[in-house]
Amino acid sequence: MSKKFLRVAYEKYDVAVIGGCAAGMAAAINAKRRNPKLNIAIIEKLPRLGKKILATGNGRCNLTNLNAKCSDYKNSDFVLHALVAYGPDRVIGFFESMGLLTYNDSEGRVYPRSNMAASVLDALRFEVENLGIDVVCDTPVENVKKTDGGFILNGNIKCRKLLIATGGKASPSQGSDGSGYALASSLGHTVTKLYPSLVPLTVNGNVKSLKGVRARNVTLTLTNGKTVKTTSGELLFTENGISGIAAMELASKVGELLDDVKCKPFTEVDFLPDFSEKELVDYLLNIRKIKGNCPVDVLFTGVLPWAIGVEICKAMKLYKQDRLISSLSNTDVVQVAKKAKKYELEISGAKGFANAQVTSGGVSVSEINPETMESKLCKGLYFAGEIIDVDAGCGGFNLQWAFASGLLAGENIW
Repeated sequence: MSKKFLRVAYEKYDVAVIGGCAAGMAAAINAKRRNPKLNIAIIEKLPRLGKKILATGNGRCNLTNLNAKCSDYKNSDFVLHALVAYGPDRVIGFFESMGLLTYNDSEGRVYPRSNMAASVLDALRFEVENLGIDVVCDTPVENVKKTDGGFILNGNIKCRKLLIATGGKASPSQGSDGSGYALASSLGHTVTKLYPSLVPLTVNGNVKSLKGVRARNVTLTLTNGKTVKTTSGELLFTENGISGIAAMELASKVGELLDDVKCKPFTEVDFLPDFSEKELVDYLLNIRKIKGNCPVDVLFTGVLPWAIGVEICKAMKLYKQDRLISSLSNTDVVQVAKKAKKYELEISGAKGFANAQVTSGGVSVSEINPETMESKLCKGLYFAGEIIDVDAGCGGFNLQWAFASGLLAGENIW
């Protein structure tokens, strides 16, 4: 299904799609279904379409989320039309039309019934082939020229309409190296500052003793003197920082804060958000009563991993070898409860794009028509997916945007 171009003549298309991943394939399929006479090509620099899809959802491809709403996204006003036109139910229906069945978990995350990301990619690839859409792999698009009749790519591919769906800079090993931004800029578009998102954070201070320890259902509050963003979910300690959903969803904001050299961002960890401070104090006072002859290091073992409880006690200078829980005063209990509800970590940075799942930033939404995904600056040019300055948290929200914006672009591009 892949083809190569001879450099001696132009290859002409009605629509060329740069980028053969989620948004690009969805757009091409929707355009061809609506107008079967269109001559469409997907141009991909890697040897095969959709490599990044295989890495999503831990290899299961969390392809949308039933709870996705505009407020989940950066530039929420801009995403409104796409999410109304192609919400989660329509994305699921799109895949059902290709024979792919799905299921959802209690958090609204939607997966293929096979639990394999390859099933999602196969559904898209086979439909591309079935519709007769040309696929041109191993072909990086290095330049685009606007002409009166459309566009010329790499000096030898002509098209009337052009969609750029190259993704961002996150996970360059999967094909997203940021090359689409240069193409957008060459056609007059503004690209906002780019930050790695959904990526682990690094901290100042030694957290090696907690490496590999997980805390479920924590709340993190990113601050720089005032609250910047709050997230919830799992927290995982790494050798030099923190990961897990709760931490990774702070990453893009951390990047923005660290642009200010005077700023020292902190995250306040509430290890037990289901407890009020008073409820936690009462719980610990009861632990003192029923486990008073036990060492202090087991004070929190009924509600937290042992290692985290020890670190909280150490932070309050309550941890000494052989010290018993019964020796803790009421004041000690109150102070250690406060620390469990507000454990501070100074954030030194975020891991780079190589480790990121998503790019925050991209082509300015002010330059794109949200009802069609067409450029306001360059007639016949469209955008879809991660290349646009839209991103969200974990849970299928970013793939929902990729499919919704791609399907909307495909509806309008012909």
